[in-house]
Amino acid sequence: MSDLIRGKVIVITGASSGIGEAAARLLASQGAKVVLGARRLARLETLAGEIKAAGGDVLIKETNVAVKADVEVLIAAACEAFGRIDVLVNNAADTRLAKLADAETELWDSQIDTNIKGPLYGIAAALPRMIAQGKGHIINIASTLATSVIPTSGVYSATKFALRGISEGIRIESGPSVRSTIIFVGATVTEVKTTVKYKRLSPVSIAEGIAYAIAQPEGVGVNELTIRSVEQPN
Repeated sequence: MSDLIRGKVIVITGASSGIGEAAARLLASQGAKVVLGARRLARLETLAGEIKAAGGDVLIKETNVAVKADVEVLIAAACEAFGRIDVLVNNAADTRLAKLADAETELWDSQIDTNIKGPLYGIAAALPRMIAQGKGHIINIASTLATSVIPTSGVYSATKFALRGISEGIRIESGPSVRSTIIFVGATVTEVKTTVKYKRLSPVSIAEGIAYAIAQPEGVGVNELTIRSVEQPN
């Protein structure tokens, strides 16, 4: 257990399954106060019950990150309950893939709203508070497809390319008071079906990467981190 994680107020979006759920469990077990947002409230309630049973401190809010008001409520709830926000993990994402020629414009709209606007809404709500309190940390969960494109990933990759620029913007604009981390995640075991032929990572591996970035001493920034299976070619 890291003393640099204990007591931190950590907000996680997309926390009802996969990487978000794994991060919530791990960080709560290390003494963080976790504030969890996701659309599936029943899943959040089950998760919160299990975290509390294990001695963790948790607050949940039904949250659709594509809705600005939902994200504002989530961040405000964290600050009201615990007095501050130390870390925001922008994890919620629409990861569906499709060829550009299929012209699935509704999918494109969803990915822009969830993968770009969602993190921006979180940043808009959290960053001014972090600057005012003199410290904070924003972690954006991206993909190895933020640095390359494969057939069917054009729009999805574009949203993650954008998230990389946003993360760098936080680092440059906020100075030493707010740390910025972007994690490029390889193929991970999730509820979304994929056709990859190699072994996918456990979400726990990504959660451990999140914890690693948070647990660095003051003045140390893990700005970019790539985590993927050694079997993954790119």
